[in-house]
Amino acid sequence: MIQPYRLASGGRIDRSRVLPFQFGDGEYEGHPGDTLASALLANGVRLVGRSFKYHRPRGFFAAGPEEPSALVQLEAAAFAEPNRLAPDIPLYNGLRASRQHAWPSLNFDLGAFADRAAPFLPAGFYYKTFIRPAAAWRWLWEPALRHMAGLGRAPDEPDPSRYDHAHAHCEVLVVGGGPAGLAAALAAGQSGARVILADGDVEFGGTLLRRYERIGDQDGAAWAVSMVAELAALPEVRLLPNTTVLGGYDGNYAVAAERIGDLIGPNAPPELPRHRLWHIRARRIVVATGTIERPLVFTDNDRPGIMLAGAAETYLNRYGVAAGRRAVLFTNNDDAYGVALALADAGVAVAAIVDLRAEPGEAASAAVEGISLYPAHAVVATAGRHSLRRIWVRSLAGGARRPIDCDLLAVSGGWNPAIHLFAQAQGPLRYDHGIAAFVPAAAGDGIECAGSANGAFSLAECLVEGAATGASAAISCGFAAGTWEPPSVEPQGPEAPVAPVWLVPGA
Repeated sequence: MIQPYRLASGGRIDRSRVLPFQFGDGEYEGHPGDTLASALLANGVRLVGRSFKYHRPRGFFAAGPEEPSALVQLEAAAFAEPNRLAPDIPLYNGLRASRQHAWPSLNFDLGAFADRAAPFLPAGFYYKTFIRPAAAWRWLWEPALRHMAGLGRAPDEPDPSRYDHAHAHCEVLVVGGGPAGLAAALAAGQSGARVILADGDVEFGGTLLRRYERIGDQDGAAWAVSMVAELAALPEVRLLPNTTVLGGYDGNYAVAAERIGDLIGPNAPPELPRHRLWHIRARRIVVATGTIERPLVFTDNDRPGIMLAGAAETYLNRYGVAAGRRAVLFTNNDDAYGVALALADAGVAVAAIVDLRAEPGEAASAAVEGISLYPAHAVVATAGRHSLRRIWVRSLAGGARRPIDCDLLAVSGGWNPAIHLFAQAQGPLRYDHGIAAFVPAAAGDGIECAGSANGAFSLAECLVEGAATGASAAISCGFAAGTWEPPSVEPQGPEAPVAPVWLVPGA
């Protein structure tokens, strides 16, 4: 079976094995290492759902658990799970998923009339409209509205899966397995402290799986693999991939959910738990959860084919999937220029870079020589019903709109440190005008951020800060400092400041 958007090489998937799966009425193939989202994109499937109220077409916007749009119904009968995020579902043999919130089909959804009638359907209109006759509410209006505004359907049968729980104690809990988290875990682990490293992804590495970097004499992803092997050899280190730390509570008590049988699906052995809930008591917590890319808000920015620039790069470099044939980058920062270069190197036609800033970074714009650059411009309109086909750009100073044909619009509005756990632990925050985001103001009580979660965005800073934070956490628990030193990293050129634009001027 041909996967038309799969690159001929590259990615961290196992191309020697094929995994058949089903989405709706279609039969498709992917590979181990794929997610449901990457496998569908590789097969050219872009329309996967409909919006909650107006039934607008929905595609893939992100490549991780921050996905807001690509919600699917996973499996059926007793194993059914509604509202699962397609980028957060590792592909397994025989996976079955289906659309939700569309009837009779995704392409022809009768509920889409609500989008056409949107000016006549303000928020809460149903509370004032469907009140007469009163007897019709229970049997007519309520079922109809629930069907129109609902999402997935919960299973009617009892859940046959087994669930487990476990308790663990450690000196240092490291949350996040990117470069900063790996450095923190190794620096703390070499001291002899008990360390738990938890990451919600199936593979440690974080941003090193998204972008090609050089660490020492190794590729960044290969360096991450060697670090994991080193950590696994330490007797007091526990590695927990597929494990999301859900919350942190008083006394450095953390709760984490580990996916186990979920990675295999309904065919998992019955003795294997579907999930395991971890109760972890740590003396110190290092939050190395990285960042979340901000979107740009503009007219019709929700069409399938519009996604975060980091997501387009992830699908390209980690999964070997081109998210489109002809791309445009829309940004307010230099990071998206690297995405444009990666797409162009992979054979994707990059039509233009639209930058909200009047003066983009010199190093970034020089690196993408040959690609049309529109400084001080914005995307003001888009077209394409089930998939993006054209955008319009216009100068921020006004003037005529310029159309650009494309099937991929990758947007980047900057990056927010993922400081949820730190804030939940009442860690103090401050607003950093340089990155236009909140960052930790100081270490909390037994909890500290490192790397991108602390506002340090360069790879070199992440490694140095991660190692220092992990070592200091172990020392505060009474252990001697370890001997590990972060390797050298190729220096990065200066970046122009991000231009925070919270609402792009419309057409």
